[in-house]
Amino acid sequence: MKKILITGAGGFIGGFLVAEALAAGYETWAGIRASSNRERLQDKRIRFIDLNYAHPDVFTAQIAAFAAAHGRWDYVIHNAGLTKTVNKSDFFRVNALYTRNLVDALAKAQCLPQKFLLMSSLSSYGKGDEQTLAPIREGDAQTPDSAYGKSKLEAECIVRRQTYFPYVILRPTGVYGPGEKDYFMEIKSIRSGFDFTAGMRLQNISFVYVKDLAHAVLMAAANETIANVAYFVSDGRKYTDAGFAALIQEILGRKRLLRIRIPMPLVFLACLCSEVVGKIKGRSMTLNLDKFMILRGRNWTCDAAPLWRDLGAEPAYDLRRGLEESVEWYRREGWL
Repeated sequence: MKKILITGAGGFIGGFLVAEALAAGYETWAGIRASSNRERLQDKRIRFIDLNYAHPDVFTAQIAAFAAAHGRWDYVIHNAGLTKTVNKSDFFRVNALYTRNLVDALAKAQCLPQKFLLMSSLSSYGKGDEQTLAPIREGDAQTPDSAYGKSKLEAECIVRRQTYFPYVILRPTGVYGPGEKDYFMEIKSIRSGFDFTAGMRLQNISFVYVKDLAHAVLMAAANETIANVAYFVSDGRKYTDAGFAALIQEILGRKRLLRIRIPMPLVFLACLCSEVVGKIKGRSMTLNLDKFMILRGRNWTCDAAPLWRDLGAEPAYDLRRGLEESVEWYRREGWL
């Protein structure tokens, strides 16, 4: 039985990656912190490991001890990372430095996987052309304007430069699905009769349902012809913020909805105030100045055709089907 390590397994995407790996028959190791929520990791087949990213020598010894006891992992999916934080320097420590420490520990411990998969982000490119609205493609320049995006680009560069093992870099766009909290805030708001949207112009966006993402990641790991390459991950379609809201309204059966487009200067002010409050409370906030850089972009679409072509597959979910399944889950679990 092949072994797989999934870091960041306690998070939203990580839980689905673990479920997909178990369904595919892997001996599945979930990399989580001792304090991580294990609510979605109840399957008794899951094996847990708390990786010591912050201390390279200890980390290397830990990986070496694992390899001596269990053998190497066949695949490593590095999904752990920060999407919001009080201090922007934490993005680079967790998303970039810890990626370097993991790569180095695997190499020094001679625990080299057949393939290393990095979960990056569309934000590593920055927003797309807002005049042509052409989807972002692999050959475009990577010019992220958020600290989060810059930290993800740095992690990509670390993985590209190493020569220890083959790699695949995956850049998901907006990931939604059961248990996701940020898009759920919009679903909850629309259920209450309000839709607040950033900016006076339509925002063009791509989405991928979390189950499609997890399936694509595991397929990319097992596919021997896919190596040393990077892909965008979406359902292959283009949406707008207004269309997203209208679809949620329809699925929820909400007849009347007050749509409010907030001018960017007010969005900036809201993000600034939220960040200040977060720093006072020592808590990361959904709205912050780094998130503002993403909210103000009008083109967050990407070309995912190369991924699905090389996998010989297609996404199973379009936005409607994915949202219907998500809303059903939120209702069943008492979130709505």
